[in-house]
Amino acid sequence: MTVPVQTPCFVLDLKRLRQNLETALRIREQAGCKILLATKAFAMPAVFPMMRDYLDGTTASGEQEAQMGAESFGKEVHVYSPAYAPGEVGRLSQIAQHIYFNSAAQLERYGAIAKAAGAKIGLRVNPGYSNATLGGDLYDPCAPMSRFGEVVDKLDQVDWDLVDIFHVHTLCESLAEGSVGLIEHVAENFAPYLSQVSAVNFGGGHFLNKPGYDVDALIAAIKAFRARFDLEVILEPGGGLVVNTGELHASVVDLHWNEGDIALLDASASTHMPDVLEVPYRPEIIGADEPGVLAHTYRLAGRTCMTGDIIGDYSFAQPLKAGDQIAFTDQMHYTFVKTNTFNGNPLANLAIRHEDGSLERISDFGYDAFRSRLGR
Repeated sequence: MTVPVQTPCFVLDLKRLRQNLETALRIREQAGCKILLATKAFAMPAVFPMMRDYLDGTTASGEQEAQMGAESFGKEVHVYSPAYAPGEVGRLSQIAQHIYFNSAAQLERYGAIAKAAGAKIGLRVNPGYSNATLGGDLYDPCAPMSRFGEVVDKLDQVDWDLVDIFHVHTLCESLAEGSVGLIEHVAENFAPYLSQVSAVNFGGGHFLNKPGYDVDALIAAIKAFRARFDLEVILEPGGGLVVNTGELHASVVDLHWNEGDIALLDASASTHMPDVLEVPYRPEIIGADEPGVLAHTYRLAGRTCMTGDIIGDYSFAQPLKAGDQIAFTDQMHYTFVKTNTFNGNPLANLAIRHEDGSLERISDFGYDAFRSRLGR
């Protein structure tokens, strides 16, 4: 597959992104809720102007993400952290209109600072319900000993006069069954606390654009919840907004043999697709299949010195050779936001495929990107 940009390169398809954003807009309009972009999953400021037309703002997982949301996206800025360091809430109060705390202790320590600055205050609660479908306990916010959210037994110790938003985030790549289940669980188990707030944030993990997601069921659940409690409802999907909107394009650098054929790529699981190792999962490749299905099977691997830098085993109709390009699909969420320069491996560049089919590279990562993060 020929790509007129130097590999490795993440390519975002604007036509597919717009289709996904139309889904978000339909949910916002029909359910009467707010939808935020979770920048921890996807943060490409070059397309924020498009996304701004469909969404209510951004939600950040740290101070620098919040600053980026304020400067590059605009609209509402929400921020949550499991723990705020001294001085951080004061700075955040200048750029975020909604600040979420992880515990009654953090709320007591810093809530008044944010409130005095005019911010809406959220409290994250661990509701004891999860439908995380990926990665087991690694991606389950309600797993034993989770650090996320105040536990139910301590909710009566909370100063609810400070709290505007009841916040839960328990899903990961969940279909509508998980989204609806979470909404109904909160409604049935936390009504006394809901009566003391003005909004509920059901967090992320709602995989709105994944095939099989029942958008109408989500809309119905939100409408029923709002009718019962008369509260504002907020969703903050990240990956759910950019499912299947782009690829990671890579080139074969060399071939090796050791009890089987190995193709060494200029893309790496360790540096460019870390979730391949962390979850783990096997990304799909355009034109490839499971090992042994097509005529030529290869193990695809990166060039780092990490033994486990293995992307997976794939089969191809034609033998691979140095210089061939391949494209890993569905590579827009939790990929380029997590890349690194281990071994001095270059960062993958970023490009946009415009709706007329033309490609535009929007980054030029090189030695400076590697060197600058290592200090003077």
